[in-house]
Amino acid sequence: MSDKLLVIGEVKEGSLRNVSYEAIAAAKKINEEGEIVGVICGNGELQALGEEMIYYGADRVITISHEQLKAYTSEGYGQAILAIVNEESPTSIVMGHTAIGKDLTPKIASKLNTGLISDAVDIEVDGDHVQFIRPIYSGKAFEKKIITDGLTFFTIRPNNIPALERDEARSGEITPKDLEITDIRTVIKDVVRKASEGVDLSEANIIIAGGRGVKSEDGFKPLYELAEVLGGAVGASRGACDAEYCDYSLQIGQTGKVVTPDLYIAVGISGAIQHLAGMSNSKVIVAINKDPEANIFNVADYGIVGDLFEVIPLLIEEIKKLKVTV
Repeated sequence: MSDKLLVIGEVKEGSLRNVSYEAIAAAKKINEEGEIVGVICGNGELQALGEEMIYYGADRVITISHEQLKAYTSEGYGQAILAIVNEESPTSIVMGHTAIGKDLTPKIASKLNTGLISDAVDIEVDGDHVQFIRPIYSGKAFEKKIITDGLTFFTIRPNNIPALERDEARSGEITPKDLEITDIRTVIKDVVRKASEGVDLSEANIIIAGGRGVKSEDGFKPLYELAEVLGGAVGASRGACDAEYCDYSLQIGQTGKVVTPDLYIAVGISGAIQHLAGMSNSKVIVAINKDPEANIFNVADYGIVGDLFEVIPLLIEEIKKLKVTV
């Protein structure tokens, strides 16, 4: 019997998060020949989302629509996912290491009496063994984990394993499942979103992050303008959030979001170890700070020593010029 790999998709505001497609690619890395089965929970029409998972590499998709799955609760989603796991008996389960993934997967693993590898940033196949690489000690080191027996259950950090190329020529079966979701003790009355509009910070390829050096809420305006020009997202250090320059939904660091964009521009950020834990694995880091001794320059690939209120407008102007010539 060939391997069956279950990929748990995550829906946000009516669309699948990019990490759902990256999870499909991660499953393919484990076993190119195995059957990739997507699972989508929600309420309403999920057919189009199932088609998207197939376009990105899933062989078939199971959708579960229920009133109790309209908003996420670990009880509701846990019941739905466990029912599919028991029915499908997969050899592997993968999900994104998002806020929902971090809450849901340990509870499912506990119910299944199995282990869980969380926050994998890469996967290597070494002979008969699959090695999961994950950061430890706030990103200062990496460890390799190998599962030698039983179910392979893991989560992947967003924006680390590239999704497969989207192909609308791919086809596969999409099966709606009717399940009983009962004994829900948590009732969601309303969902108040504080997340900023535009690009999702945890999945952004370009991030412009501000620190205490931005000095005020108005000081973030040039960062938003730069983000708009680059097609990126705005983030912040905890210091900027504590100073009430911006909302805590933008916080990047050990106690905030962990991000790994292609380009990270740190503006007025000193480079405290807690902040570095959330962004040090970015592919290219650019630091802008008027203090040449700031710790952020020790991890930056490129550094600009200068007043951010002079540097940022110049960057915006030059990027706009480049866009016009291109």
